[in-house]
Amino acid sequence: MKLIIAFLRLIRWPNLVFIIITQLVFEKCIYERIYPESSMVEWQSLMRFASLIVATVFIAAGGYIINDYFDQNIDQINKPDKVVVNRIISRRWVIFWHLFLSLTGLLLTIYALPVNQYWHLLLANIFAVFALWFYSTTLKKKLLIGNVLISLLTAWVIGILFFAKFPLTEVDFINLQNQKGHYFRLMILYASFAFIISLIREVIKDMEDVEGDRKYGCTTMPIALGIVVSKVFVSVWMVVLIAALLILQIYALGIGWWLSVVYAILLVITPLLISFKLLMKANTAKDFHQISTLVKFIMFTGILSMIFFKLYL
Repeated sequence: MKLIIAFLRLIRWPNLVFIIITQLVFEKCIYERIYPESSMVEWQSLMRFASLIVATVFIAAGGYIINDYFDQNIDQINKPDKVVVNRIISRRWVIFWHLFLSLTGLLLTIYALPVNQYWHLLLANIFAVFALWFYSTTLKKKLLIGNVLISLLTAWVIGILFFAKFPLTEVDFINLQNQKGHYFRLMILYASFAFIISLIREVIKDMEDVEGDRKYGCTTMPIALGIVVSKVFVSVWMVVLIAALLILQIYALGIGWWLSVVYAILLVITPLLISFKLLMKANTAKDFHQISTLVKFIMFTGILSMIFFKLYL
């Protein structure tokens, strides 16, 4: 049992559940609402969609594993009570599980998406596997590059669902109209939200982990530019996100989406304002951890807002 719990901690199972929920809700509440006929699909199509979700989850899990593998020394300072690598699971088995999950994720991508039409998505997932490895070995320790990469991969969890529906030759990004254009805009909306909120959280986590990162020669933003500059960076993105969400609520009010507006104000915008206030006062790792947890909650409630498209569209 101890080994199972350690493995689940290693692959960050709550984050993987979040990925599954994100892709399921996007499919059911947005795609199937825009394309009602898609809800009547054959068994093979369901299996391919399920395989795409599992592929995404496996590649993400492999990324979490290799990150912990290379972060073992840093984690012993930043979060010593949560270290799994070489304490409960040997380094050899950690590498095995990384390779197994990553390769299985790529094989499932091949099954889910015919390679002759969607070769670019297979290449994208191959890039994701190598990017997660390179992030863990090098980019995580660099100024902002690693944060942006992880944020882009977070947005890709949503983006791949759009591109999996249409071969690249069928997508005219200049003249996207009707259903396809509507679907594309909603994908961009939620992928952008995922990117921004993930970038905010990544920098906050860097502020939380500054002690261990500094000892092992990392040059993350809090170390290279200081906590104050990092706070300003995060604050600017928070203000941008809050402003964008408020504009969206004005639009939603205009079309009568009252429940959606109440939900967004109470469970997305207000927590963002609280996070902003807490950030101004934060000084310790415990303070930044609290904000990081709240931002993760905002990410979850923001993604769940897709449900309102099922109710209103």
